[in-house]
Amino acid sequence: MRTLKKLLDKSLETGLWIAMLAMTLTVIWQVFTRFVLRDPSSWTEELAIFLLIWIGLLGSAVALHRGAHLGIDIVVARMSERWARLTAIFVFCCVIFFAMSVFFFGGIKMVAVVLMTNQISPALGIRMGYVYLALPISGFFITMYAVEFIIDEIKLLSGRTVERMPETGRMDVPIE
Repeated sequence: MRTLKKLLDKSLETGLWIAMLAMTLTVIWQVFTRFVLRDPSSWTEELAIFLLIWIGLLGSAVALHRGAHLGIDIVVARMSERWARLTAIFVFCCVIFFAMSVFFFGGIKMVAVVLMTNQISPALGIRMGYVYLALPISGFFITMYAVEFIIDEIKLLSGRTVERMPETGRMDVPIE
């Protein structure tokens, strides 16, 4: 199970690196064709937009996994460690609800409708349902990472230790 999760994590991060590289090269090509060749490429802007959608949505899942999302912790910082962990569990339950209802189920419904209506992007000629697949995929990863956080917080509340990535900002010491 851990090996599968590590494979999913690595695949997600590698895919994001590839998408960032592709978007960067696409924008460089767009600038080159527009200002040097004086004949702007017709497909580069659309591809950059689609890649940015995927990067933004999947990047939010990676940010959640690494504990890198912005948060206002003025109230939580004044709580006892136990109440802070209970609050974190509540917050991640809300994240799961939102990710499942909007991203996952809403995204699947949207992808199905768009694929049925056969919407095609004008410049690239790809089916728009494939672009919108970023919604349910990111919803899956966000839900998976939020469930992992909840399990870890419950373990820490019960006094057990948790294996965490070094770059996360999450607390990883059990309550004494």
